[in-house]
Amino acid sequence: MTTSFGARLHAATQERGPLCVGIDPHPELLRAWGLDDDPAGLERFARTAVEALGETVAVLKPQSAFFERHGSRGVAVLERVIADTHECGGLVLTDAKRGDIGSTMQGYADAYLDPGSPLCSDAVTASPYLGFESLRPLLDTAARHGNGVFVLALTSNPEGAEVQRARTATGATVAGTILARVRAENAGSRPWGSVGAVVGATIEAADDDLDVGGPLLAPGIGAQGGAPAGLRAVFGAALRNVLPATSREVLRAGPEVPRLRAAAARMLAECRTALGS
Repeated sequence: MTTSFGARLHAATQERGPLCVGIDPHPELLRAWGLDDDPAGLERFARTAVEALGETVAVLKPQSAFFERHGSRGVAVLERVIADTHECGGLVLTDAKRGDIGSTMQGYADAYLDPGSPLCSDAVTASPYLGFESLRPLLDTAARHGNGVFVLALTSNPEGAEVQRARTATGATVAGTILARVRAENAGSRPWGSVGAVVGATIEAADDDLDVGGPLLAPGIGAQGGAPAGLRAVFGAALRNVLPATSREVLRAGPEVPRLRAAAARMLAECRTALGS
């Protein structure tokens, strides 16, 4: 029987530490590394990041958009990044933020979560704002193959509040309703369920219950203004479930592999201290 994503992720954070590093090859970082903004530069950047971090960081999170912008050759690089990370023993969370309905959602599920696809990852990010149940094809496909889904709940972008902090007819916030649905998906799973929630590290402390029985991806550490020391104020009693995520704070140390590894090690040490792990 395939080990669930929640169990694999929990084991990885126990072994390698609580850190997710994004692979975000946007044009500014490519230039900073002395690389051209083309498929060759993209491949050099992404595969160097995997070489540096794939054997030590628990989760690598390639941002699909920065690969897709280079067309089919960029998507081929993403496929290679996923394969290389798995060869290094790391977990892959593809940051695709997909959200759709019916057969289209099933298509995304088949692409990112079915082992028959070269884009198959350990988990994928998804938007529930067409209704949580619109994610059902993604959730069911993930469960069938032992993979996971991270559902956007409380994001730190200013525009998010008008939807996520809005109140439903029951008086709960929309984000609180999403968190409750994630919690229900994880019911009975130990040590973690395989459905996580995305809660920005830079949001104000939420009134909603953040303990969803699964991992809480906390993007925004570093260049976006979040710091490991501030995680307790945001997550409170759910702190033990937090997976801090950073990107530029580590990647801007490149392109030298030793410097990338040192930057990741420094960030991990800060996260361990903040999370008490």
